[in-house]
Amino acid sequence: MKQRITIDFVSDVACPWCAVGLSSLLLALKQLSDEVDADVTVHPFELNPGMRAEGEAIVDYLGKKYGRTPEQIAETQAMIRERGAQVGFTFGQRTYVYNTFDAHRLLHWARDAGEGKQLALKLALLQAYHGDGKDPSDHAVLAEAARSVGLDEVQARALLNSTDRAEAVREEIAQYQAQGITSVPSIIFNGRYLISGGQPVETFVEAIRNIVEKDAEVDHAPG
Repeated sequence: MKQRITIDFVSDVACPWCAVGLSSLLLALKQLSDEVDADVTVHPFELNPGMRAEGEAIVDYLGKKYGRTPEQIAETQAMIRERGAQVGFTFGQRTYVYNTFDAHRLLHWARDAGEGKQLALKLALLQAYHGDGKDPSDHAVLAEAARSVGLDEVQARALLNSTDRAEAVREEIAQYQAQGITSVPSIIFNGRYLISGGQPVETFVEAIRNIVEKDAEVDHAPG
């Protein structure tokens, strides 16, 4: 019999390691499809909440934030492209970093749509930014991503043109920060086991099997 597992994927559309981590996690779940029934929910986290509307060149942003040289940034991006290729995610040439708050509002809204729509939207947004180099703060890009996964584009645009879900997103980000999360992706299994980073598929497979086994032992322990 399949074991049920909940997965809370805390991440930011702006984060390349989140694209790697989510792709790797989904491949792991595919391998475990006969063993586990996973419920994946996407949660918001902003890596650059103060980013201006027009965005900022990646070289300038990472140079200021981490003190990296253009050469170091290029090396890191090459490594990320290689890691992405290993899990089936193709990175394009990202040159700018953008504000992602509206993308998080849209993802929060998509959570209510059911049928895996939120996860599909997350993948579409990661592809739009990291794969195609599109601006994830652009409402047209966000609405098209919503339409591409079967969500109502008119409703998506109405949401984006309002302040709906803004407070809920801020509260959720604050909640995870209060729990000590400072980097993404942070993946929480069954509400209590945390794995961070864009881990390899095998790491997720082993971890999920261990978590399911451990929780099954707890559930069947004499009370």
